[in-house]
Amino acid sequence: MGLFIILLVCVIGQVMNGPLPPSIQIKFPGLTKLAGGEETWSPNLRGAPSSITNINPDSDIPMMEGDILIHPRGRSAINCVSCLWPKSADGTVLIPYNLSSGYSQQQVSLFQNSLQEFHTLTCIRFVPRTTEKDFISILSTGGICASFIGRIGGEQQVYLDSGSCMSRGTIQHELEHNVGFFHEQSRSDRDDFVTIMTQFISPDKIGNFDKMDTNNVGLEYDYGSVMHYPGNAFSNTSGQATIVPKPNPSIPIGQRIGLSPLDVSKINRLYQCDDSGLLLNSANGTVTSANYPSTYPNNSTSVWLIRTPSGQVSLQFIAFDVQFSTDCVSDYIKIFDGPSEASPVLLDRTCGMGLIPQLISSTSQMLIEFVSDTSITATGFKATYTAVQCGGAFYAPGKNFTSPGYPAAYSPNMNCIWKITAPAGYKISLTLHDFMMESAPNCKYDSLSIYDGADTSSVLMVKYCGTKSARTFNSTGNAQITVYILSCVRAPNSLFISFIKGF
Repeated sequence: MGLFIILLVCVIGQVMNGPLPPSIQIKFPGLTKLAGGEETWSPNLRGAPSSITNINPDSDIPMMEGDILIHPRGRSAINCVSCLWPKSADGTVLIPYNLSSGYSQQQVSLFQNSLQEFHTLTCIRFVPRTTEKDFISILSTGGICASFIGRIGGEQQVYLDSGSCMSRGTIQHELEHNVGFFHEQSRSDRDDFVTIMTQFISPDKIGNFDKMDTNNVGLEYDYGSVMHYPGNAFSNTSGQATIVPKPNPSIPIGQRIGLSPLDVSKINRLYQCDDSGLLLNSANGTVTSANYPSTYPNNSTSVWLIRTPSGQVSLQFIAFDVQFSTDCVSDYIKIFDGPSEASPVLLDRTCGMGLIPQLISSTSQMLIEFVSDTSITATGFKATYTAVQCGGAFYAPGKNFTSPGYPAAYSPNMNCIWKITAPAGYKISLTLHDFMMESAPNCKYDSLSIYDGADTSSVLMVKYCGTKSARTFNSTGNAQITVYILSCVRAPNSLFISFIKGF
């Protein structure tokens, strides 16, 4: 087995991963299809720096609560079953949409990423419109972020300005209005959880803080909801909050990173969704199979979506014991580099006993799927995850990857590891396409080092800094390769690298 690792740090760290134990069986995705197997990394998707309430104040479009469009017939989804989108026979809820042609390809990708979290975690399915009478029309112009509440009938607009509303959390916020939800601080029971500081709200804005006769679906107030106002929403006094959580005023509110676990639970309860995925949205945590360390149940499918607040997801297995079968056709774990099963595969079907090497996603999202059949179980798995600055772990036959922010300069003091693993009998070919780092004697500041082995104690193939032309490096035999990048100062530096396995 070959392993290729890239590490970007300011203090040299130890690379711990080695060959897989023989009792672990991994299906490496696409090794019979090496041609055309490359995937391009996407940038991290993070919360927007501006509040929706700051984007919309000058709009002439009739709105309430800062971004909720007012229907001429006054309909809303407040305790209104007919305002919900209908459920299909298969248990999914289809919401047809038209997407404006005014978005860039990167913005379309961001939009799709935002939808995929709904699809993975709930029974909501946003689908391109064909001939449906009721649908949402997503508009890239207007200068605002705004939408109606629930289904109003016919075409209904969703304003997601291409210059102001392009974050995953803002997109999901407006779409959750369409699903049927008001702002969290508008809940009928909100006075038990927050204090509205009316003395810092102008009279013409106070209506944005009205309580609604909401259906709270029996779930608790969610300070971390993507539907919650920020603490300074509509404040007329600099430095003064308009919404203060209680009893602890320091509780953060108003995030726009994405759906919260309670947002997901509320959607699933409102629409009576069946099985859905579990969202893990903290900076670090633990994932285990059901009943661990007792045996996991038969005939079950579990899905976890890990989404860290920033950076990328690093997953480290502590224990792994899953029923072995040829090609892992019975019980298995499978891991995706993104929010859905349509995302690139990080780790294909894996079963057996032993430890899986560390995995690092290319963004802040990683999806874990665990499937068991109708017979024979084991204790399952336990893994921990944490957010890292950058890096990657690849089991794909080929891929492009770059320094963070490429082609812009990467930041100083980076700590990054890229790992590329190939099965026994395969080698790894790494190509540096674009290389520019700070130049210094002995590359004592920024540097790129490539080692023909599992860690930095292996044979050094090359150490680079400055500017270099394209060059290719091949692993020897079935050895592992480590690529180590040291970045300690800010400079106009960037790297573009690709690899392919199977030669």
